Amino acid sequence: MSRKIIGPFNGQYSFLSNFHHCHVPYNGLFYRNAEAAFQAQKTLDEEVKEEFERLDPLKAKRKGRRLELREDWEDVKVNIMKEVVKSKFMSNPELRNKLIATGDAELIEFNNWRDVFWGVCNGKGQNNLGKILMEVRKEI
Repeated sequence: MSRKIIGPFNGQYSFLSNFHHCHVPYNGLFYRNAEAAFQAQKTLDEEVKEEFERLDPLKAKRKGRRLELREDWEDVKVNIMKEVVKSKFMSNPELRNKLIATGDAELIEFNNWRDVFWGVCNGKGQNNLGKILMEVRKEI
């Protein structure tokens, strides 16, 4: 019997995406989506982080690409993503219940924008976002 796979994170499973609109508190700030919360952490400048609070996910992603990355970014980004994702689901009971309802399905962030670190594109990728979602699901 093969394991159920859920992905891409759209339609009925769009709540798994970091672009899903929901409140995400992180380090004393309140973001409108997990993407904004994550992108804000690329800097250590608190004023710049605050600018991300009101951004939609696409604008946050674009702004994040223009930031000068904090020196330790490559070392901390996976842990920060896990903290942001956990905050998203712990702060939104409806989303938490939906995540739990995915059971033991493998969550894969299939994409066509060549993100092989956080997801899987053309059959290749590390699927780090999917792995984090499954870890958070197990913890809650």
